[in-house]
Amino acid sequence: MKPISLSCLFIVLVVLRCAEAQTPTAQTPTAQTPTAQTPTAQTPTAQTAASAVTVGNGAQLRQAVAQAKPGTRIRLLPGEYGNGFFFTNLKGRPGKPIVITAADAKNPPVFTGGSEGIHLSEVEHVELHGLAFTGQSGNGLNIDDGGSYETPSHHVVLRGLRVSDIGPSGNHDGIKLSGLDDFCVENCTIERIGGQGVDMVGCHRGVIENSVFRHTNEETSSGIQAKGGSRNIVIRRCRFERMGGRAINIGGSTGLQYFRPPLKKPPHYEAKDIRVEGNTFIGGGTPVAFVGVDGATVRYNTIYNPARFALRILQETRAPGFVASRNGKFTDNLIAFRSDRWGDNGVNIGPHTAPETFTFARNFWYCLDNPARSRPTLPTPETTGVYGHAPLFRNADKGDLRLRPGSPAAKMGAHALPK
Repeated sequence: MKPISLSCLFIVLVVLRCAEAQTPTAQTPTAQTPTAQTPTAQTPTAQTAASAVTVGNGAQLRQAVAQAKPGTRIRLLPGEYGNGFFFTNLKGRPGKPIVITAADAKNPPVFTGGSEGIHLSEVEHVELHGLAFTGQSGNGLNIDDGGSYETPSHHVVLRGLRVSDIGPSGNHDGIKLSGLDDFCVENCTIERIGGQGVDMVGCHRGVIENSVFRHTNEETSSGIQAKGGSRNIVIRRCRFERMGGRAINIGGSTGLQYFRPPLKKPPHYEAKDIRVEGNTFIGGGTPVAFVGVDGATVRYNTIYNPARFALRILQETRAPGFVASRNGKFTDNLIAFRSDRWGDNGVNIGPHTAPETFTFARNFWYCLDNPARSRPTLPTPETTGVYGHAPLFRNADKGDLRLRPGSPAAKMGAHALPK
């Protein structure tokens, strides 16, 4: 029997820690000035860099990061820190990550304005806790591999971040991840983003969990996108409120030169082995879109009042060697919709796709304004679907989509996700 690698042990620990996280209460980041009760900043020194140091402004933060070693914990006092922080080759070790964290989780340090708040490049075993980003024109937080596609950044934890009001519409993201492996995003609140809340290009073995994504419209932007060769990503127990045209874009459209790893022998795909489970979707154009996918599972989600569709099957990258969007599974979901907001009877199918390879099973469908119209038009027959029965939400008008006792939908939806 082969010994278990330290890398595998880290991934297991990250997933376990994500599972214990609780869904956050969303708060808009606000800057606060340190008070007399707030811990005072320390000037980083060689003695403190390998253990813990407290900083209170941008210059001290830069100095502390420059001196950081495996196991260093950098605590940021409340206040505004500005923007434009670029840190490269920041490397902790297994069991000794470099942690940049809020000194007071209730009064987070805020990175304001500019093109980017923080940009991390070619990093390993790094964690960010309790930071806030707002008002950036490009990306709130950017993490990448420095363009070295064969050597990704890896083992990164993002916990309790608050990201809001980023960019105009377009490719301006709350959290942008390019070439990142073995990562966890948990307990984050991401609101009013021009592009994607979390945008992944060529990322692998990641978990996004227990986070909230909000927007004020149902047409532009997305909550989460995984494309550019992304694989083995789990999106679990998140909440999406009016999160643009596609709350979760499984796949997408990526320039061929940006795929990680670089494209070599076909078949090629935008995304593969993606799992979307236990999430709640309110409004938005469509909760999920399968776009250039080679296998993805959407299960045990609650979908309430989408503006157009329950799902879309699309193909945007049509270069030679790319598979037609295929092998999707849509099972055990609870979908409540209105007929006057329902397009293509629930499922939008684009050209150059393989809808005949998709599987539908045990979904609970209910038309809120006309229960007799609850059955969708699916590309393949559904196994043991349920149609036309009221799910008995506790208070859907106020966003409480938990079910009342005796609900016929007790075995479907986000609340029924197996532990």
